[in-house]
Amino acid sequence: MPNQQKKVIFCMAGVLSFTCALGVVTALGTPLWIKATFLCKTGALLVNASGQELDKFMGEMQYGLFHGEGVRQCGLGARPFRFSYFPDLMKWIPTNCYVSFFFSYILIVGVVTGLSFFLFNGFGLVYKRNICPNTLFVPSIAGSCGCLVMILFASEVKIHHLSEKIANYKEGTYAYKTQSEKYTTSFWVIFICFFVHFLNGLLIRLAGFRFPFAKSKDTETTNVAVDLMY
Repeated sequence: MPNQQKKVIFCMAGVLSFTCALGVVTALGTPLWIKATFLCKTGALLVNASGQELDKFMGEMQYGLFHGEGVRQCGLGARPFRFSYFPDLMKWIPTNCYVSFFFSYILIVGVVTGLSFFLFNGFGLVYKRNICPNTLFVPSIAGSCGCLVMILFASEVKIHHLSEKIANYKEGTYAYKTQSEKYTTSFWVIFICFFVHFLNGLLIRLAGFRFPFAKSKDTETTNVAVDLMY
């Protein structure tokens, strides 16, 4: 492939990586991953509430990987609250949360590193060096970390009932039960960025570079010939 076409492909990949980097940093820093509603069971049972009366006992919250906010209601008016995993919920959150924190930092580093490589190759002549194909596949690591962050966070929410634990944090009198949960903007931003990294891998392959773990046919043929000689 001509060098000019390679530059165009690298610039396209750089633009996608730049958009992805902005989306990832914004998504990880906002509490817009999950929106949940929860019912104050204790208050509803005390007054035997039903139908529209349950609205006075319904609270809601939204949270992300690091912090969140919400409103508790137990028949006596709204009580807004804010929380952060560190240091508020260190003893309450499951181990998966700590692992997802680790992969989220790797995701940010991988996205920014991949962006720098794409831009450097798009406006320079680095793609002529042998080290380039290996460095260009750094975004693949970032994409894998993004996938792991989504899986770990979803398991925390669904398996470990994270929303219910947060709703009952420091609530000795009232007990809350989660009614509904849905993934919101930031979660889907990470999901889209995962596919962007996959698309960047296809663009690199389109530019003529082989994956680091793929061996060329010429090398395999040479190895076979050498083995036959001995």
